[in-house]
Amino acid sequence: MKNKILFVLCLLFGLMFINAGLNKFFNYMPVPQDMPEATMKMFIAMTSISWLMPLIGFIEVVGGVLIIFKRTRALGAIMILPIMVGIVLTHFTVAPEGLPMALILLAILVWVIVENREKYLPMVRA
Repeated sequence: MKNKILFVLCLLFGLMFINAGLNKFFNYMPVPQDMPEATMKMFIAMTSISWLMPLIGFIEVVGGVLIIFKRTRALGAIMILPIMVGIVLTHFTVAPEGLPMALILLAILVWVIVENREKYLPMVRA
């Protein structure tokens, strides 16, 4: 039962990141009009670096695809982890209204990492 729940959560998590990553390339989701000024300044600063958003979008798409499949889930989780930390910190500092959802997504990601911890051990062994 636990494996089925984890699969469904990873499927939804992966699809959400694939969608977010594709949006960075095709811009099909409109930017909210009521975005706070601090969030807008941060968004403008990030988009002024021409290579940053395509890189983040690429990592989100690849990580989202990898996290869906059990065999590649550990790699996908590690790829998405820095982006997820950035999302949580952004919502913690600039846009606190999205913090509950960001924390739920972080909890799912941590669960995936904990479930795959044996795959990470060779990286940290001396």
